[in-house]
Amino acid sequence: MESKYLHLSNIILLIIIVPQICTAQNDITLSVFTVTSKSMTVRWSGHSGASSYKITATPKNSPEPSVFAQFSGSTVMGSVNSLSPNTVYRMRVEAMDNAVNVLSSAETEETTAPEVPFIEQAYSKHSDSITVEFGLVIGATSYIIRAENEDGFFSETQVATSPGTVINLLPYTQYTLSVMSVNTGGRSQPSLSMNSKTVVVAPDLHSSSPSSDTIVINWNPVNNAVLYTLVMIMEGSDTRVRRNTSETNMTFSDLQPGTTYSIKGNAWDTDGNQGDDITISQITRPSVPGDVQVELTPGRSLDLAVYWESVRGADTYTAMSSTGQNCSSSDLYCIISPLNCSQNHTITLVASNQAGTSDPSNPEDLLTFPCTPNSVWIEEVTTGNCSVIWSEVPWVNYYIAYVKSDDGLEENCNTTGRACYFQCKCGYTYLSTVFAYNQAGSSPPGQIVNYTTIPCCPEDVSVSLISTETLEISWSAVRGAELYETIAADGSEWIHCNDTAPVCALSDLTCDSLYSVVVRPCSDIQGCNNTCSAHKRRTAPCAPVILNVTQVNTSTVEVFWTAKNTQANYSVIAMGHTDSLTCSSSGTSCYISVSCGSVYEVSAYATTAAGQSLPSYSIPLETGPCCPETLTVEQVTQSMTNITWSPATGAQSYVTSLTSPRGHAKCHTMDTHCLLGCITCGTSYNVSLEAFSITGHKTECRYHGFSSSACCPSSVKLYRMANNTLRVYWRSSPGLYNYTADLYGTSSNYTCSTTQGATACDVSNIMCGEVYTVVVAPLTQEGSKVTFCPRKLYSVSCFGNTVGLVIYRGRRSVD
Repeated sequence: MESKYLHLSNIILLIIIVPQICTAQNDITLSVFTVTSKSMTVRWSGHSGASSYKITATPKNSPEPSVFAQFSGSTVMGSVNSLSPNTVYRMRVEAMDNAVNVLSSAETEETTAPEVPFIEQAYSKHSDSITVEFGLVIGATSYIIRAENEDGFFSETQVATSPGTVINLLPYTQYTLSVMSVNTGGRSQPSLSMNSKTVVVAPDLHSSSPSSDTIVINWNPVNNAVLYTLVMIMEGSDTRVRRNTSETNMTFSDLQPGTTYSIKGNAWDTDGNQGDDITISQITRPSVPGDVQVELTPGRSLDLAVYWESVRGADTYTAMSSTGQNCSSSDLYCIISPLNCSQNHTITLVASNQAGTSDPSNPEDLLTFPCTPNSVWIEEVTTGNCSVIWSEVPWVNYYIAYVKSDDGLEENCNTTGRACYFQCKCGYTYLSTVFAYNQAGSSPPGQIVNYTTIPCCPEDVSVSLISTETLEISWSAVRGAELYETIAADGSEWIHCNDTAPVCALSDLTCDSLYSVVVRPCSDIQGCNNTCSAHKRRTAPCAPVILNVTQVNTSTVEVFWTAKNTQANYSVIAMGHTDSLTCSSSGTSCYISVSCGSVYEVSAYATTAAGQSLPSYSIPLETGPCCPETLTVEQVTQSMTNITWSPATGAQSYVTSLTSPRGHAKCHTMDTHCLLGCITCGTSYNVSLEAFSITGHKTECRYHGFSSSACCPSSVKLYRMANNTLRVYWRSSPGLYNYTADLYGTSSNYTCSTTQGATACDVSNIMCGEVYTVVVAPLTQEGSKVTFCPRKLYSVSCFGNTVGLVIYRGRRSVD
């Protein structure tokens, strides 16, 4: 956009040239853009075909001539100057072609702003504002005061007329001020500016009245202030006291007590300008109250009344006692209540207002009657010598103590001290009270204290042992005893019992201990009498503890125990099902003869001159089972024997053994017989038996030896011989034995025997056609035949009338 200024008839025209109008219009519009007191700027819409525009400003109600300006066809805004202030103008725009023909036109009306005002003066009376006085202009409806400073501050304040004030400014700060007039058309140009500085702030005054004729004023320093002025005026007076100072405090003296004063203060800057002012009020303290009177009030309660005359400016009065009590009132009297006994009251009075309190009045004294002693008690200094003692009471001349026993006797004593002495017996109760006296009279009745002397010791104490660890103590009741405490001590422990009856049993004592027994009568108040004599008594011996029972042999055991007693004899009892065995000793063991196969409960006890102990805990004793009285060994087969025996007392199971250098056999059974295998024929064995009880106790029994029978021959064969004869052949076992051969048929039996060492024998006249069972057995030393040798079957056929073939048919089981 390009701007040009045309100078026509001293009129400055603002021409805005638009390079190209993009839209063609048939009608033109006009509007006012800005207005001042001597110019208007208007804007119009472009018109198609226009080569220039003419703006005419014609006063509406004024004979002044019109003012016009002309612009090129590319311009749409321009200004018309040299107008009259505060005048209504009709603004007209005309679009013209190159032949100066009007193509289109538009009009509007607007008023010019008022004239520029003139500032007459600017001054500051307050630290946050400046007041501006200026000349009024015709047509102005209001004014705008503009304030600026070098720190960038800017404000505009609208006022109705002169003078106007700008507020919210900083104290002691330079401002540049200007004024603009305003009407409906707008505002004028700013007036010529004027500089003005705000004044300093007022000092922040704080006042106090340290005495009834003095007021002290204090304040903090004010920035940029070099002098302060204080003006004091008494309430109800025109007299002023004015003082200047460069300090920050000031004292006004020789003032009236209880009087209110107004104090006005302000600060001055270096240019001599007076700053803000501040006004405060301060009352002086009241004067000392006079004509103070103190007296006790009549009535049932003990109160103290204080009276006085009023003083100027006092809001309240406070009477203070040397005891720390006080009373306050806005009237001319007050009551100190409640009073206490034994008090010497020194009363002073002060008057108070919001400034503080006055000096105290002259003291007045008042003494009350003495108090009852706060604490009274009776002490038994030594046995039978008692004293009544009490706490000291102030303001007392002397005391009287009264003492009365429970048998009706009474005594008293008068003293200036704190104790009285009297004789007292054991088991009695004494009552006592104490009164205090001074010039005001007697104290009220005090507390009645009682004291019970310690009960008397019983004289007929009896101590007896009623069980191994229990002592029974009995005695006759004594005066004053509410409870009896019995204590038994043996040097390492003590046991006690409490009872109201004159008998006591002390149990769970230590066995075999010498106890010192003391019976102490007691009362709830006094406690127990610790001066009673002791009585000696020993408890029963301690029960021994069996350590071990050792079986020395089948009929004797030795019992061992621990011995904690001194000079005690010990007895051991072994209780069986059918018998009871004992032994005694002063040592730690003894021997008892016992039976086999028996069960005993073994216990022990101790005996001393004091008595017998409890039995020890029992230890079970089981002796080994008895050996069977009879035992028989019978050989059943060549390798098996059957052993039988008689029942043994205490035995539950048995182990029988056959032992030889060639081997052994053993069986374990609960029966009284046993079958043993793996026996070697022709061998001598040792026979033994072990009997076991139900708990595993074992007894070893030995019997006569046993020899097994000779071995049965082997390879038994039958051969046919001549003349109906059969020969029996075998292979003999080691050793020289006699043998016998038996042939058993269905219709006939045959036997043949041999001498020692022979291995065959012949049987004649044999019946053929039979099946024979053939048995060859050795003979025992007693001549009996071994019955468990094997049998073989042979079939003997006939050949004609003679023996034919002999055929082996196999073995035959034992019938």
